[in-house]
Parts: sequence; structure tokens; C-alpha cells
Amino acid sequence: MDYNQTQNPIWGNRFSSTPDEVMIKINGSIDFDQKMYSQDIAGSRAHVKMLHAVGILSLEDSITINDGLNTILLEIESGAFSFSGTLEDIHMNIETRLAELIGPTAGRLHTARSRNDQVALDFRLWVRDHIDYTSKQLKQLIRILLEKAENHVDTIMPGFTHLQPGQPITFGHHCMAYVEMFSRDLSRMKDARERMNECPLGSAALAGTSFPIDRSMTAKNLGFREATRNSLDSVADRDFALEFLSAATICCTHLSRLGEEIVIWSTPQFSFIRLSDKFSTGSSIMPQKRNPDAAELVRGKVGRVTGSLIGLITVMKGLPLTYSKDMQEDKEGLFDAAQTLDLCLTAMSAMIDDMEVNVQAMYTSAGISYSTATDLADWLVRDSGMSFRDAHHVTGQVVALAETKSCELAELSLRELKSICSFINSDVFSVLSVESSVSSRKSFGGTAPENVRQQIAYWKSQLK
Repeated sequence: MDYNQTQNPIWGNRFSSTPDEVMIKINGSIDFDQKMYSQDIAGSRAHVKMLHAVGILSLEDSITINDGLNTILLEIESGAFSFSGTLEDIHMNIETRLAELIGPTAGRLHTARSRNDQVALDFRLWVRDHIDYTSKQLKQLIRILLEKAENHVDTIMPGFTHLQPGQPITFGHHCMAYVEMFSRDLSRMKDARERMNECPLGSAALAGTSFPIDRSMTAKNLGFREATRNSLDSVADRDFALEFLSAATICCTHLSRLGEEIVIWSTPQFSFIRLSDKFSTGSSIMPQKRNPDAAELVRGKVGRVTGSLIGLITVMKGLPLTYSKDMQEDKEGLFDAAQTLDLCLTAMSAMIDDMEVNVQAMYTSAGISYSTATDLADWLVRDSGMSFRDAHHVTGQVVALAETKSCELAELSLRELKSICSFINSDVFSVLSVESSVSSRKSFGGTAPENVRQQIAYWKSQLK
């Protein structure tokens, strides 16, 4: 009987009747795994090339199969391909259509492979391709942050702990903190890609194959570093998906933190930045409102990506070797997380590029709440030789005095300062301004503008 005329083209003659409609619905994955059509066809092409090279497949058959695969690729990309839920997944949809196009020769394509190693390959290729795309997006966001930092190396703003003003910093330095975060995200993506860059095709169902295949050739043709070394692990492994989801979750956490800062900075109480109408929304009842909804949505979507990570970890946690149908749950969450991360990176890049910085508001805020108190304590240690703890105590008294007089530290008179500590002299006023505070933080990684310029230059060179 011809391949595509059996009652069940997936399972052959082992079953005498078709599955129940509910079974077809719960068992099928074509609604989501059709995303992997190009990876599936690429894997089949490499497999055909190898089968011919080792003498398993004739030149004529290899050409016929490749021509059929090319036709299917064009059909899918043009929207002419009809996906069937009865055929479960992308692999059987393509193979069945191939049989319709070229006849029984299509059956030779599945020699020395199984859907187990085929799906492991397709999914790995898809994740690898998406890591490459995400890495490009991260680089773009980093470039935008570097440009914003470069434009605001000297823009003074308050640095916070507990969301309370701590010490003056520059906005350029603040932007560079996110450059560090997103650079780590980029590094994690690259690490995950390197670790996953092994080809599982040829592991077959679980034990390998008796055919004299060349797995190294297949791996090379698909751009992998090498073939996987254990057939059991090859079909059972989903670490590459977990690593991508983990890196995506951490990246979304960073995006969420930046989103939160944009929300805070754009409030009238801060007024540090302004988002244009392109990234703001209004209210249905309060006409004065400008809501930073894009930033809020980026802030919120980390929960969605984290959920995909936890979902897959939970699926994988108790599975025996090798393949179990549970593993079909590996794709929907990852596809959704990848799409969500892409959208968040795109939105954040656009918002950072778009936002207008209120330099004066930042500067004014940097000088309130006694933000140079630590500079006073440091000055006492350097100039009087007292211990930092004693200097901390003295500075606390100075701050208390300024609070009672409702003034800033630099507005206290020398006489008032000396009434607290006789060591204090007029030189102290040179460290009480926010400008002097910022410029003095020259330790490696500090906020001094010259440091920030060096870090910008470093990261620009790294991106190249």
C-alpha cells in the first residue's frame, strides 16, 4: 500500500483505526510547531546530502527529494501550503506533502533518523537562530544606551538607595549601569548558543542507527560545532531551551527594572524625563493624564517570560530517559517568551532613544536631602585623620543641624560647622557641592565623568 494511502500515515499499519477527535487535538502540535518549517527543511536537506555522500541514497533520489523540499518551502512561504492537524506536527506535514509531490521516493528521506532526533534538531536550530536575532537586538539597545550616556556624561542626578537620595551621580553613569546589565544578557545568550551548538540528528529514536551515516558531516552542513556524543541525551535534552528561557527571564528582569525607572522618572514629582506622544497614552476620564504604558507593559511582561521558564522546568523535572510526549510542551511557552522578549527589547530601545532628559530637574534633585553628606565624612577622614566612624558621627550632627535650619549643608556657615567639629575649616566647602562630589568619585567604576567616558569607549570597542 502506498505511504500516503494508509489509514494512519504517521503510525503505518500498527493501528487499525484512526484516533479519536480529542486524541488528535491533544496530540497535535502543528498549530505552533509550524514555526519551525524552515529549520525542518534545512535539517532534511543536510540529511539528504549526507545520505547521498555515504552511498545510502542515490544522486537521482537526492535531487528529487531536494527539489520537492524546495517546492514545499516556497508553498509555505507563499501561504499556499495547507497544514493538517491529523498529521500532528511540522515533520509529518512536510513529509506527507513531499510524498504527494514526488511519490514513494519521499519515504527514503526518513532513513537513519526518527522524529525524536528530528524535532530535537529543529527546535535546537530554531532556538539558535533566535538567540542570534535576540543578540542583535541587545546590541542595538546597548548602542542606544551608550549614545544616551555619552550625551549626558556631565548631567548630574541623584543616585538612590531604598529609592531615597543617596549621593550625586551622573545620568551617563546611570545609563552605563544598564549597559553592564544588558551586556551580561548578551554574554548569557552567547554562552547558551555555544553550549547548544551540537547536532543531535542521527541519534534516531534513542539508540543511534545501524546505517553507516556521517553525523559530523551533517553537523558541519548545519553550522554546528560538532555532533552530540550520546544518542540518549541527544533526544532527551532540552537544556538549550531552558538556558534560553533563563537568559530571557534575566534579561526581562533588567528590562522591567529600567521600565520601572522610566515610570518613576516621568512622573510630575520627578520630571526627570519626558516620553513623547509616541510612547504615552491618555485617560478616558482624566484629560490631563500622560501614562507611560509602554514602560509599564515592559515592566509587567517579565512575569510572562518567567512563567514559561517555570513551566518547562516543571515539565522536564521528572522525565525518565529518553523521549516522552510531555516534551511536546517545550515549544509554546518558549515561542511566546521569545516573541515577548523581542517586543520588549524593541520597545525599550525606542523609548530610550525617544525620551527627553530634563537636565535641570535632575540637577536640582541631586542637591537636596543632604546628598553630599558622605563627601563631608570623607573630607573629615582625609583632612583631620579621624576614623570614618567618628567622621560619620560628626556628619550626622551636621545634617541634624541643617535639618533644624531647613537648609542644605553648603548653606551652613563655617562658624556653625566649627561649633560641631573644631577641625572643620573653609576648605570643607570645596566638597559640599554636587559637582565636586561627582568629579571626586574617580575610583574604577565610579561616577566621575572621566571614568564614564572611559567606560563608554570600552563598551564601544567591545561591540565592534
